[in-house]
Amino acid sequence: MKKDSEEVVWVIKTSGEREPFSLTKLRRSLVRSGADDTTTQMVIDHIIPELHNGMKTSAIYKHAFSLLKKSKYPVAVRYSLRKAVMELGPSGFPFEKFVAEVLRGKGYSAQTGVILPGFCVSHEVDVLMEQGDRHIFAECKFHNQQGIKTDVKVALYVHARFLDLQKAHNVNESTTSKIHEGWLITNTKLTSDAIQYAKCAGLTVIGWDYPDKGNLQDLILETGVHPLTFLSTLTASDKMNLLGQGVVMCRDLKENESHLRSLGFTDDRIKNVVREVDKVCQEF
Repeated sequence: MKKDSEEVVWVIKTSGEREPFSLTKLRRSLVRSGADDTTTQMVIDHIIPELHNGMKTSAIYKHAFSLLKKSKYPVAVRYSLRKAVMELGPSGFPFEKFVAEVLRGKGYSAQTGVILPGFCVSHEVDVLMEQGDRHIFAECKFHNQQGIKTDVKVALYVHARFLDLQKAHNVNESTTSKIHEGWLITNTKLTSDAIQYAKCAGLTVIGWDYPDKGNLQDLILETGVHPLTFLSTLTASDKMNLLGQGVVMCRDLKENESHLRSLGFTDDRIKNVVREVDKVCQEF
């Protein structure tokens, strides 16, 4: 039975909402991950017969990921990136640290948690970047659930902070560094109003799939910076403990094995983790 064309199958999103299964969305996610036509059709042919009302979208994702991992490992990495980034929560601090590392990979110097003097109030900015003589601050908006969009209120908030920082420099030019740009970086999609306002106000916004080129997914793949939440050799508890230690990137585990030893990892488990880290880094 062709469930995608003859019968509506209702699936459960991570938010708990019900929605009709969309073959178009599944195909798009596979293609965006770099799957060729043959691989895309192979995954679809495996998943369609298993669809049933009440099936969780997370179960569909897991099945697709397992198929990709066996046949096209680089595609599997891309396909799993969004979920891995969402697992950096529940707090936003690991995401801020991760974004700073991605920006360093793009040639910026980047610091997190910097306090800057504004005209009206001081501002603790998530990431302060420098490149040449330009200073840019980025507000990082993190969500750990799919289906949530970053809306225009966040864009307004970031732009208001930028204006206050800019005014502080204009009034006290000799003592206050100029902030040339304010950015909004989020791991979710953006509402149309947020995008429209950002374009009008001259605010740079970077979402998971916005803009078409230079979005967050593109930046991660270009820089080869991967969150440790991607690793299948770590349990959910392992990941939370490591994030609690301030460890965020895959490569941190290879560069300093003491993080894993502090969790009681044996030499064999450490080797397995390092082997997976090497595989990820070799592919990108």
